[in-house]
Amino acid sequence: MQIINMNNLNKTQIIQAAQILTDSIPIGWPILKHALDEIHELLTPKNTLLAAIEDDIVVGGGGILPAYNGNVFELHPLAVRSDKRRQGIGRAIVTALEDEARKQGGLTIHVGADDERGNGETSFANVDLYDDLPGKIISFSPGTHQSGFYLKLGYKIIGVMPDANGIGKPDIFLGKRLW
Repeated sequence: MQIINMNNLNKTQIIQAAQILTDSIPIGWPILKHALDEIHELLTPKNTLLAAIEDDIVVGGGGILPAYNGNVFELHPLAVRSDKRRQGIGRAIVTALEDEARKQGGLTIHVGADDERGNGETSFANVDLYDDLPGKIISFSPGTHQSGFYLKLGYKIIGVMPDANGIGKPDIFLGKRLW
């Protein structure tokens, strides 16, 4: 597997990357056109988008977007083809993005992870997060939510937006120091 800059992908590979977004995160990109628009919008010199390639086929991708005068980078988006998950591809993409953020002078990287599926996936779903939020953070359980992946990579919960996606459906903010 290789991790390469998405600016170096051909048209077919860009479509593959967009299809992974649509398949992996249909709430954000329900149709291929939306995912293609997102990728083209993010492919600017200020952002970094990377793709994981196996045998010239895109199997995952992710990006970092600078904020706070380059001190902070948002990890957005990150997706791995469903048949390639749990093989270290997501970890490799995130590690490469963290390295790139460091090279650009980043001090912190963060990601927002919505808990909005069904009845929720984490211990934050469908509870009153305004009642003892610090205690709820201490006893946080990611369940099947992607926040568990980030926690394994050393990210910490740095904030929670209750009801961001409807009642009982929070957005969980995770961050990691890069220095």
